Order: sequence, then structure tokens, then C-alpha cells
Amino acid sequence: MNLPHRALDRRSGLVLDTHELERRPGALKTVRTTVEAPEDLGIAVIGVPAGSPIELDLRLESVVEGVLATGTATVTLSGECVRCLGSIVDRLDVDVQELFVYPDSEATEDEASRLDGDLIDLGPLLRDSVVVELPFRPLCMPDCAGLCPECGANLNDHPEHSHERALDPRWAALRPLEGGDRQTYDVASKSQNREMRSPAYPVRRGEER
Repeated sequence: MNLPHRALDRRSGLVLDTHELERRPGALKTVRTTVEAPEDLGIAVIGVPAGSPIELDLRLESVVEGVLATGTATVTLSGECVRCLGSIVDRLDVDVQELFVYPDSEATEDEASRLDGDLIDLGPLLRDSVVVELPFRPLCMPDCAGLCPECGANLNDHPEHSHERALDPRWAALRPLEGGDRQTYDVASKSQNREMRSPAYPVRRGEER
């Protein structure tokens, strides 16, 4: 079932008007502007905050098939380090390039994007270009030490952080004996005493046992 066509919103900064190109192959239009980021521009751990500025530097060129858009987009990233859970704020430059074919083109949606009249929507193009450049495991710094697995302390702030080694519970019952009186066991004397009382050394009558 075909979904109903949704008209593009001319008020969106990511919707550009190509009317000036007038379908004249070779005609050019340069677009340098700052627009607001749409929602859901990113992945779970890092992305572009909705409403944050996106700097566009684009060139729109009229070709036989439609309008070729090329250029760069600069976005602000906000996320969370997967090791220490600290905040990450960074900038990302992405290259964008897409052919928007005319409405009467025989090209399918999988082959190329399509103009809506004279309008092109950069939203899907920008989303694809940004998401593919995002790290799936973002780090605040390459050598982030992460968190202490026992107490959760940030090891970047406390590199000397440590804990006493936990006592093996199998030895816990012997802890009270530490430092107490210890009986010695003289193996040599015990062995010699057994030898003197063996059949090779019979005990004579009258000896003390």
C-alpha cells in the first residue's frame, strides 16, 4: 500500500529551494547557512542535540537528471563516554553528496532521492551522513581509564586509587589465629623418638619410658 505523500515544510532550514536553477544543466547555486538540528540525529550513546546549530556549506548544481548537492555539514556532538560515563562534547565535519532527480524521473527511491517540485529535503541525507561517522563506543579520550569496578570511582581523576585485597572466605575462619600462640612441631625429634622405640632399639628393663 502506498503511503500518502507528505508535503515538505518550506520553513525547515533543511528544505532548500532550487527554483533559481530552472533546470538549466550547469547552473550553480551556493548555500552557506546555519540551521537547527532535527530530532533523532544520532545513536543511543552520542548524537547531535535537537535544535543545536548545523553549519551548511553546499553547492547545488543543475544536471540533466536533476540537482546534485555536494558540500559539508558541521555539527556539534553530545554524548557519554562508555568507560567513565563522563560527558563528551565535540564537533564533527561530514561530507554530503546526493543526486535529487526530477519528479518525472524513472529512477526509483532506492537509486536516488527525488525533488518535490523545486524543493529538496536534506534531512535524510544529513542523517545518513552523520550517523555513519559516529563512534559506536565513544570515549572521552583514547586512554580513558574508566571506573573502579568495586566502588565506581573515576580512575582518570584518581589514578592511584586502589582497594585492599579481599580475603578469600575459605580462609576467613583462620583469621583469629593470626598473631596468637603457635605450637611448634619438631619433625626431627619426633622421628628420632620413634626410631629409638622401634624393634631395632629394644627398651631395656628398668628404662624410663
